[in-house]
Amino acid sequence: MAESRIEWTDATWNPVAGCTILTSGCTHCYAMDMARRLEAMGMEKYSGLTRKSGSRSVWTGVVKEDRDALSIPTRWRTPRKIFVNSMSDLFHERVSDGFIHEVWQVMRETPRHHYQILTKRPDRMADVVGSMQADAILPNVWLGTSVENRDVIDRIDHLRRVPAAIRFISFEPLIGAVGAVDLSDIHWAIVGGESGQQARPILETWIDEIHEQCQSFGTAFFFKQWGTWGKDNKRRSKKANGREYRGRTWDEMPTVAAP
Repeated sequence: MAESRIEWTDATWNPVAGCTILTSGCTHCYAMDMARRLEAMGMEKYSGLTRKSGSRSVWTGVVKEDRDALSIPTRWRTPRKIFVNSMSDLFHERVSDGFIHEVWQVMRETPRHHYQILTKRPDRMADVVGSMQADAILPNVWLGTSVENRDVIDRIDHLRRVPAAIRFISFEPLIGAVGAVDLSDIHWAIVGGESGQQARPILETWIDEIHEQCQSFGTAFFFKQWGTWGKDNKRRSKKANGREYRGRTWDEMPTVAAP
């Protein structure tokens, strides 16, 4: 586990490493370059997870379950918001149901923390979590999916099937309009542009339509960043573009049960 600079969480926990590119939102995933760097630093967990493709690193499709990492949250005494698998996807098809159940048990045993699980495979999330016992709905576990443009908005319907105390959507990297979406039973929305040298632009009108729909459905709205492209469609550093939208920062969070 590591302290995180991600604006909407406190720490990361990676019991799974490795992934595959699924849709266009994955193209410039930061985790691919990070896995390559960690392998170069001698971390065996990340060996063989990426390969070079031209000037960039891409996933090889190798996915590793790390049982040694399962106990890490139990050693954190101070309550944290914990992003689960920032370097992978817990609901990847190569992660076993049994291992997912073990992760659930750790989260059940550490109610002082709030866990945030984000997947691009909410159909499997719905199936696996739905097959658990009734106590699979943990008040400290938030379940979400990524939606980068209108091509994958069907993920929201799958997410709505997931038994969860908090359901959320990460519209990041937002690389296209999502159009009209049904945010009923969705408690939180994160919106952000892409960062990095090959980042794709974000348009303010795409953010506007999400923000307005959040207001209509009573969904908490969190604007994470413009990323590499500002609202004036000029390319700058992420820090220079900042986090202000409509003249202010938006750090709304869902209403959660006390730890």
